Amino acid sequence: MSALPFAFAYPAILGALIALPIIWWLLRLTPPRPQSEVFPPLKILATVLKREETPAQSPWWLTLLRMLMAAAVILAIADPVFNPRTSSLASGGPLVLFVDNGWATSPDWERRVKTADALIDDAESAGIPVSIAFTADPTNDAVAGTAAVARDKLRAAEPKPLVPDRQRAFEALRAALNGVHPGTLAFLTDGAAAKEADATVKQLSDLQPGQLRLVTGDQKDTVAITTASNAAGSMSVTATRLDGTLAASLPLTAQDAQGRPIAAGAVDFQPGQSVATGSITAPFEMRNDFARVSIDNHATAGAVHLLDDGFKRRRVVLLSGEARDDFQPLLSPLYYIQRALQPYADLIEPNSPDLASAIPDLLSQNPSVIIMADIGRLPQETYEPLQRWIANGGTLIRFAGPRLAAAPADDPLVPVTLRQGERALGGALSWAEPQPLAEFPNFGPFAGMAKPTDVTVKRQVLAEPTPDLAERTWASLADGTPLVTTKPISAGRIVLFHVSAEATWSDLPISGNFVEMLRRIVQLSRSGGVTSEAGAASTAEALSPFRLLTAKGALTTETGAARPLIPNAKTTPLASFDNPPGLYGSEEGFTALNVLPANAELKPLDTSGVTLVREGLIGGETWSAKPALFLIALFLLVADSLIVMFMGGAFSRVRGAGRAVAVVAVALGALALVHPSSSWADDSKPGDEQILQRLDNTHLAYVVTGEAEIDRISERGLEGLTDFLTYRTTLEPAPPVGLDLAKDELAFYPIIYWPVSATAPMPSAAAINKIDAYMRSGGTVLFDTKDQFNALDNSAGASSANGERLQQILAGLDIPPLEPVPSDHVLTKSFYLLSSFPGRYAGSPLWIEARQDNRSANAKSAATADGVSPILITGNDLAGAWAVDANGAPLLPTVPPDETQREYAYRTGVNIMMYMLTGNYKTDQVHVPALLERLGQ
Repeated sequence: MSALPFAFAYPAILGALIALPIIWWLLRLTPPRPQSEVFPPLKILATVLKREETPAQSPWWLTLLRMLMAAAVILAIADPVFNPRTSSLASGGPLVLFVDNGWATSPDWERRVKTADALIDDAESAGIPVSIAFTADPTNDAVAGTAAVARDKLRAAEPKPLVPDRQRAFEALRAALNGVHPGTLAFLTDGAAAKEADATVKQLSDLQPGQLRLVTGDQKDTVAITTASNAAGSMSVTATRLDGTLAASLPLTAQDAQGRPIAAGAVDFQPGQSVATGSITAPFEMRNDFARVSIDNHATAGAVHLLDDGFKRRRVVLLSGEARDDFQPLLSPLYYIQRALQPYADLIEPNSPDLASAIPDLLSQNPSVIIMADIGRLPQETYEPLQRWIANGGTLIRFAGPRLAAAPADDPLVPVTLRQGERALGGALSWAEPQPLAEFPNFGPFAGMAKPTDVTVKRQVLAEPTPDLAERTWASLADGTPLVTTKPISAGRIVLFHVSAEATWSDLPISGNFVEMLRRIVQLSRSGGVTSEAGAASTAEALSPFRLLTAKGALTTETGAARPLIPNAKTTPLASFDNPPGLYGSEEGFTALNVLPANAELKPLDTSGVTLVREGLIGGETWSAKPALFLIALFLLVADSLIVMFMGGAFSRVRGAGRAVAVVAVALGALALVHPSSSWADDSKPGDEQILQRLDNTHLAYVVTGEAEIDRISERGLEGLTDFLTYRTTLEPAPPVGLDLAKDELAFYPIIYWPVSATAPMPSAAAINKIDAYMRSGGTVLFDTKDQFNALDNSAGASSANGERLQQILAGLDIPPLEPVPSDHVLTKSFYLLSSFPGRYAGSPLWIEARQDNRSANAKSAATADGVSPILITGNDLAGAWAVDANGAPLLPTVPPDETQREYAYRTGVNIMMYMLTGNYKTDQVHVPALLERLGQ
């Protein structure tokens, strides 16, 4: 033990310092070597007259330099050690070593072993028994024994990738001591609290040791990653550190499954900050390849964050049977789906309303999930690629609605057989009340979720009972009818919500459970459309250890005594002795278990109110000055040699020939002028002027059937309606336009009149898809069979040829349920007050989109396009009643001949046009007094 801040390992060597005066005397008597001169004759003659002088002794400064060199060598051999370790064990009881061997001790574990070994040596020299306990070991034999036994336990111990369980180790130590008070109790700690209220130091003090030592290492390396989330544009990483005194920037590296670094970032800590968040910016596809993220130059299990399939950000395609309504977003079928999935997935919407071209384009982007909100029919050519995508691992999620309720029962993209129509609960004509949800079954992705108490269902589509319906039902109503059903198809699956995606059928879309339900279903799929078997099994099956994390942050296949991980939907699993951190599952899918839980924070140990001695590890504060002294002696030797050489004239022949040579950079060649290739845009696109003209004016449009007489009547009919609109309203349409469905753009026209003819060529599938996209985007098609038959509900059982052709056309369109115009519909009062809608004939009703609930006449429709029906169907030959010749005279008579009927046919056309352009404007209550005044009521 030394009173000075340093001690000499070999103090006897210091006796050599007595020889320094003798060395001084000898060096002073040694003259420098004679100076040699060149033999020029003139220089000899010039120096003949000079008095020759030879120094009798060395200069004093050269002697002092040599003395310092000798002293440095003597001190280096004596080996001065600064801050030497004190060996002062307290007597009266055994030496107790309470050793942390958690993940934070990995960087300086060798120094911790040396420190404990030195204490054991001291105890062995004093004949004191030793008790040792490790906080990250599941069991401890802490009974005091010989120093040799303690040393064997120390050699066998190693750091574990776990948070220390100090309470368990303390209980084992207290039981082993059995009331005996320790002499010296050394707590070799990592310095971090293991839990929120870590009273380990206070508990160790309660054992009443003679001396309590707190031995800590360098806490600057105690850094851990707690959270990593895949945001929309980058990966967000949250880290925590123990020593937060200084600012620090920690580099991050993201690696793939093969351990190759593929992206980098950083997390920056400000002074006094213990938790900080950084980011790693990389493309979406690259971020989905991340398998782990780590802090550079920190080889610990805490500085590594493993990522599983749940981390990957899914690419989700959103499709809807209706156009987006920016003015009424809460009524849009996709509004609540977007809000629910935006934080967890990359959402993609089609660029074109034509699903025949949009779906193949979306499938080429390799989505994980496709969500369809109220789509009843798809273009026929899209079914095969969608089924192939599902079989390869895609997940299709569908939501019910009016269109799906009216779809054919043999739809291959629904998980169960559906009954036609929907079931209304709580309506005026229903005995049943709106139904709450039942408890979620113990299988499927919703297992463990609490039953929603604020959700009721007013409408649903019903599934036909089958023997396996219960097995494929993930959620149901209180009466047992399915709410969410599923069907696996090869590696993929189809999921159906039997309610709509907006809040008209149920309260589910506006509840918090909707977000969690969608998130869990989406997490069942992997990016790239491969279903995660681990995700599917995580709700019911135990996951065996696949790869485990070592204390240094490396993955190993040695699973040891690790037990299978049993997921719990209610709580997040934590790393423990039975389930150390690592990957659980198999090659097909796994779950990552990390050292620290999400949003954890490293805090220092609480030592308040406890008397203790703080020490550092061996090899930290204790350091030897021998290398530095030898280095100083070497520098002095080199300096002495150079001085002697200079005094001996060794440098006299060196001539200063330092002439600066300026090097001028000469260009080797002129830069070749780069002439960019000239290109001109093709500004001569046909139809540009026509497009501008269509945008500047409102045009009535009709479908060109290819039959000259029908097309002539359609053109003259819309011309007559155009004249009537100009004379009777403020709307002044431009001349009508005939449309070729295969070539022309349809988006310029608010309504398209389609005269149905059985003898005309059947429209192509591409033309049907264009019409379907036009209707989905907010346009309206007026089908007219021109035969007075009720094409959709013929009570007489007869079916006209035109009606059959209409059915063939409608089979390729995704249309909602239809009904005749109700007496209180806005079509009856959009301009004129009408009770019927005749044309040349007056026997066929006008069919429009059916109302989906028991709304009153003044309630606004929930449909998009401001309540405008995307389809109108009649058989009254409206164009025949409107058609006029060049002089304005009618071309065709009404049946029966009645000019009043023709007048009402024109008024029908006016009301339809106003309905197209103003929507449900006339349903507002503010207009009721004016209408009643017009009626004289």
